[in-house]
Amino acid sequence: MSNLILFIMTLVLFSACASQPQSIPSNVKAFEAEDRLAIFALYAKSKGDANSTIALYNTLYERSGKLEYRNEELLMMIQSAQYERALEKVEAYKDDLDRDTIDVHLERFKVLSLIALKRFDAAKNTALALVNFTKSAQDYEQCAAIYMLQSRYEFALRYLESAYAINYDEKILDKMSIILYVNLNRKAEALSYLETHIRLNGCSEMTCMRLASFYSEENDVEGMLRIYTRLYDNTKDDKYVKTIIKLYTYKKDTIGLIQFLEKSGADDAQLLQLYSSTKNYQKVVDLGRKLYKESGDFYYLGQSAIFEYEGAADKQDKKMIDSVMKKLKKVIEGSGDAVYLNYLGYLLIDHDIDVLKGIDYVRRALLVDNESPFYLDSLAWGYYKQGKCKEALDLMGKVRINLGKEDPEVSKHVKEIQICIKKKGN
Repeated sequence: MSNLILFIMTLVLFSACASQPQSIPSNVKAFEAEDRLAIFALYAKSKGDANSTIALYNTLYERSGKLEYRNEELLMMIQSAQYERALEKVEAYKDDLDRDTIDVHLERFKVLSLIALKRFDAAKNTALALVNFTKSAQDYEQCAAIYMLQSRYEFALRYLESAYAINYDEKILDKMSIILYVNLNRKAEALSYLETHIRLNGCSEMTCMRLASFYSEENDVEGMLRIYTRLYDNTKDDKYVKTIIKLYTYKKDTIGLIQFLEKSGADDAQLLQLYSSTKNYQKVVDLGRKLYKESGDFYYLGQSAIFEYEGAADKQDKKMIDSVMKKLKKVIEGSGDAVYLNYLGYLLIDHDIDVLKGIDYVRRALLVDNESPFYLDSLAWGYYKQGKCKEALDLMGKVRINLGKEDPEVSKHVKEIQICIKKKGN
């Protein structure tokens, strides 16, 4: 059975309109064995015994007059693909009605059976007569579904529009948008319908995801960003954050991504990296400190320390240097990360605070990565500070191979070391 036919089947489960014949209320017991027979029917249904289920519901209906039993009987016939039998039963039940009475459920079962038998014209005639009587959204949908099966998309759209006008159901809108975008190639109209619904009724996941998928087909990055941002604002779901980050990255819009992350607070770790890459030193310091307090992760404290130094207007400010070194020592005690061992060692060397201790920190970093040009540069600078200029220059040869002769820091160090060698005459 196709998905579309299964969809139509669900329509018959809705409550009937006021013109449906009255039956005994469900909560009133019609005969002594009713409850027991109802349990037997449910058990047979759970076991997939369609014929027993049908027979039991028929007995329940005949003895109680309750329409829900009759409807369950017909539904089981359809679910077990006994379409001709269902049609015959519908007609038999209709014969019991007064001439002017319309039983909405029976008409819907008839339509469903005719569709399953691919007797689309007969199904359509019955469905059109029914919708003219009920004017209900579900019957407009049923007519639309039949036209869809016949690939008559303009007519299907017309009936879906009538259904949508009744209750602005987003499920109906979704079907309309697919017909417009895919089947009729009226893409702008599909987008307009969805945008209007969102503006008036809010950005539900169903509607906004459909709209985002269409914008993706159109390669409209701005449209996708707008919709995914609204989805995140509504749901706070991290899966949308990842998509938003990808879209901003695709656009190469770092500023826009920073603004989104600042406003939403969706991914502070990503925001910290963006601050670092854009050399926004003070924001790295502040956010790194915040993240360290929240998580206890020494990486964030280390980043805060490094950028506090890098962003300082006065690199000789003793108070600032003490603050940075205090943080770095705490990081090293907690993690022993080679990056921070080297950075602290270099500060001790470069500011002549404690060259020997600085060299010791750098050597500990080299135990982790003995080929790092940055760590070798720090060690060479330590040798220079000790007056071991030849040893320093030998190390800088390795550094220049890896970092290049044009690196400004390397060039500065090489120049100072060469001056030292000339003065010493060795």
